[in-house]
Amino acid sequence: MADKEKAEFYSKGKEYWEMVPATIDGMLGGFSEISTIDIQASARFLNMFLQNKENPVGHIKALDCGAGIGRVTKHLLLRYFDKVDIVEQNQNFIDQARKYIGEPADRVEELYCCGLQDFTPVVRKYDVIWCQWVTGHLTDTDFVNFLSRCKKGLKKNGLMIIKDNLTSSGEVDNDNQDSSVTRPRELMVKLFEEAGCSLLAERKQYKLPKGLYEVKMFAIR
Repeated sequence: MADKEKAEFYSKGKEYWEMVPATIDGMLGGFSEISTIDIQASARFLNMFLQNKENPVGHIKALDCGAGIGRVTKHLLLRYFDKVDIVEQNQNFIDQARKYIGEPADRVEELYCCGLQDFTPVVRKYDVIWCQWVTGHLTDTDFVNFLSRCKKGLKKNGLMIIKDNLTSSGEVDNDNQDSSVTRPRELMVKLFEEAGCSLLAERKQYKLPKGLYEVKMFAIR
């Protein structure tokens, strides 16, 4: 992707999200009713690693990437981790996050207003780095580089969880409205490998409304 095309890809995505209301319906593209089943499935997947007796993932610190107003932070990460950091490029969402999260927001420490293409986590800081419905806003090259940086941000036994839409056609779908891409599973796994990450487990999200993309969770490190 040429520099000019890449800059337009990111600027159009940023502009799109600046028009989206800072609500759960806004975060979920009008499908706020899926929030509970989404969180339930995520919790089951995450607990596979938190409860692993041989190599348990720590409970101290998590990072929520592309966090929006903090839906995943509030309903999932703060249930399992002492502290959570947030990275989100939309300042309006950042401004609303503590209010939305409510009382547990005192355990949200850093709120980084930054696109993931420009974000570098502190080395060996996080037990879990959670990226949900956001990786399609990265070019393939920036996705690989982001994963490589995140890998260095993990503590011992730490992991990244990528939860995102997948195409079933084997091809990449481009969405010109929000300036994003939806990748097939094969490409996602290839990009994980290019970043030097190992795929530990994957699981499909069930009970989504008909007509939506398949959604999968991938645990990598």
